[in-house]
Amino acid sequence: MTLPHIIAISGASGSGKSLFTETLCDELRQIDTDVLVLCEDHYYRDQTHLEMSEREKTNYDHPNAFEHELLAQHLRDLKAGKSIQYPHYCFKTHTRLQKLTEVTAHRVVVVEGILLLASPELMPLFDLKVYMDTPLDICLLRRIQRDLTERGRTLDSVAKQYEKTVKPMYHQFIQPCRHKANIVVTQGGKNRPALEVIKAHIRNTSKL
Repeated sequence: MTLPHIIAISGASGSGKSLFTETLCDELRQIDTDVLVLCEDHYYRDQTHLEMSEREKTNYDHPNAFEHELLAQHLRDLKAGKSIQYPHYCFKTHTRLQKLTEVTAHRVVVVEGILLLASPELMPLFDLKVYMDTPLDICLLRRIQRDLTERGRTLDSVAKQYEKTVKPMYHQFIQPCRHKANIVVTQGGKNRPALEVIKAHIRNTSKL
């Protein structure tokens, strides 16, 4: 059995990770490459034991907010050809859902998230590490639009969270990981040369 090739796509919230991931995976599927996408967001820790007022105080931009140990185990299982029980997360209630989805190993596994490269548990499991390098003002505008339209947030709550945790955590944990990446992507989620480089990399690994 061919072992899954695991690609991490990381960077600030609103940096274009999702668009880049979606574009890459769509194009890989067009050339008959089996691709699975896992989102780091799904691995936010379960908080059902906390009241909503306490959940709202959690720093969701700190590595401790994620159950990286579970994600690491899932990646190891996928590399071993095993299936996993993929968790789901609700941004409105700030906790895990009871729903689990059984997911099997694929030829390529793309993991997308803000703090993937800041996790010592995850780093050894990635075969290719990508960092989306986008100016923070652009990231903020995208985050505001997303949180208002998709996550039921208010403009005031988004602004307060950005100043209190998002921006400080970016400078403390996310931006310093830029040098850990194999590929740094500028110009957003549709950077054509970067997409072609990664596709060529995957084609080459398939020949090994």
